Amino acid sequence: MGLTYNFFEYFIFFYASSMFIVYLVLGVLSFINITRYRTYNSRIDDQFLIDSPLTPGISVVAPAYNEEKTIIVNVKSLLTLNYPLYEVIIVNDGSKDKTLELLIDEFELEETPYAYVERIKTKPFKRIFKSVNPKYSMLTVVDKMNGGTKADASNAGINASQYDYFLCTDVDCLLERNTLLRMIKPVLNSKDRVIAVGATLRMSNSCEIKDGIIERVKPPNKLIPRFQELEYLRAYLFGKMGWSLVNAVPNVSGGLGLFDKEVAVNAGGYDGESHAEDMDMVSKMAAYMINNHQKYRIEYIPVSCCWTEGPPNIKILSRQRIRWATGMAQIFFVHRKILLNPRYKKMGMITFPFQLIYEFLAPVIEFIGIIYFIFLILKGDVNWSMAGYIFLYSYSLAIMFGTLVILLDNFVKRQYKTSRETFKLWLMVFLEPFIYHPLLIYFSLKGYFNFYTSKKMEWGTMTRQGYENTGTSKKINTEDSTNA
Repeated sequence: MGLTYNFFEYFIFFYASSMFIVYLVLGVLSFINITRYRTYNSRIDDQFLIDSPLTPGISVVAPAYNEEKTIIVNVKSLLTLNYPLYEVIIVNDGSKDKTLELLIDEFELEETPYAYVERIKTKPFKRIFKSVNPKYSMLTVVDKMNGGTKADASNAGINASQYDYFLCTDVDCLLERNTLLRMIKPVLNSKDRVIAVGATLRMSNSCEIKDGIIERVKPPNKLIPRFQELEYLRAYLFGKMGWSLVNAVPNVSGGLGLFDKEVAVNAGGYDGESHAEDMDMVSKMAAYMINNHQKYRIEYIPVSCCWTEGPPNIKILSRQRIRWATGMAQIFFVHRKILLNPRYKKMGMITFPFQLIYEFLAPVIEFIGIIYFIFLILKGDVNWSMAGYIFLYSYSLAIMFGTLVILLDNFVKRQYKTSRETFKLWLMVFLEPFIYHPLLIYFSLKGYFNFYTSKKMEWGTMTRQGYENTGTSKKINTEDSTNA
């Protein structure tokens, strides 16, 4: 028993240490990349892009399913982006509420003949709507049968798009007005072909919003979305910005991602059956470029360009995270040929192994560790001194990384107006290991179980709070709407 316990102690110690070393390296790479971004971001002036006839066109694709509470204000927000050449494509994915009716009434839409070419296979397409009002000439609404996943709806939007680049977002997301200008710059500044660009996402919960525009950024008042704000900042500023420097980005968020349409279509588009469409799309596009012996880059920018509604409670969080975990299990099954395959270079030898060891297996290892520790307590075999050292070691490093993430965020741009608001977010660093992290372990394991037992998985449900102007604030509604 003593030998087994010693092995367990050392395994956990070295696993945790290796994880922290990797994230420390990523933090250094991220800082370098953020500094680099400040340099190349200034090379192309925003006004030059707006005035230039050569600025690439962008199609903004946003799937919508039962979004009647937020659809109008969010579409209006998308129509006010600061970019010279773009279109907005809303995909009504078989909504059962008044989403389509509200769009038709508000934007004066009429069914119209349209050259819809199904370059990517989707669930049956029904019709296209365009506005008779020239004010909304850039808006297109695609009506289709429900496909069960966001991926299928996104593919329909890509089929209807007319420009060489498309930006995929969620219809409940609020984009910073200069988002398209920010995200096209890495494409124009790179010597190699940039096939995808991502940016930092934040929680819109508790922000002051007027007419679909973020007027003041605030940390969420509720604990669950505030934990997620910290988690997102760590994922983007510490993780993806670091991976971007070495061109090994694992995924571009489904909430906000700019893609090269030609490469995306040739790679097969989104997998309509995937619940991790963001990682699936990037994996397919990168594999396509490698298989065709073409150089490519996947870039991330550190600026916050998108605000999305975070799950307001544990019930909604569980739906989201179980789906994400199911999707990650799908990724390693569908793309298993990439893992540790030198043919796929960094993706096969660095990105996928990292995701497997430190993302996919982490909840499993932690759960086994908890169960084994409880067993040792019951047996009376715990080395409490060593257990205390391991706890303090892990907890101190978690606090350090969380603090560094918040400092990095302020280095990029100070989002919160007061130090008190920053302090509210910083407090989550101390509470996360005891409240939020255990929940994520449980939801991840449940998602893995659902996948490996072939349990049918829906795209998930999300409570839309809805945006209603009350001065400059967001008024909360609590009725449910289901996303498919």
